[in-house]
Amino acid sequence: DVQLQASGGGLVRTGGSLRLSCAASGFTFDDSVIGWFRQGPGKERKLVACITPDDGNTRYDDSVKRRATISSDNAKNTVYLQMDNLLPEDTAVYYCSAGAYCGLEDMDYWGKGTLVTVSS
Repeated sequence: DVQLQASGGGLVRTGGSLRLSCAASGFTFDDSVIGWFRQGPGKERKLVACITPDDGNTRYDDSVKRRATISSDNAKNTVYLQMDNLLPEDTAVYYCSAGAYCGLEDMDYWGKGTLVTVSS
């Protein structure tokens, strides 16, 4: 079975940092695009960042550029999302996903999400 287990969410103050982890199994990790998406209260689910573990290529949404770093540990089939200088508008459920391309409609598998709450 495909599993994407997201963890690392929590409550943090404005300006703080968090590192989210996504442990993947059940599919060919290196051949996939792994993405982090988020859905804030009353908002649509949107891309945060993607990485192609095979070559390390990354893509970020403009809203998190210079504040987020996505990385992968291919030996552990795990992708990380380091978020720094967090803002209240970063409050959302963060989902880990896997697919062929970096896009909401291109993701084939989704994890259950981890909640990030940024207090002002």
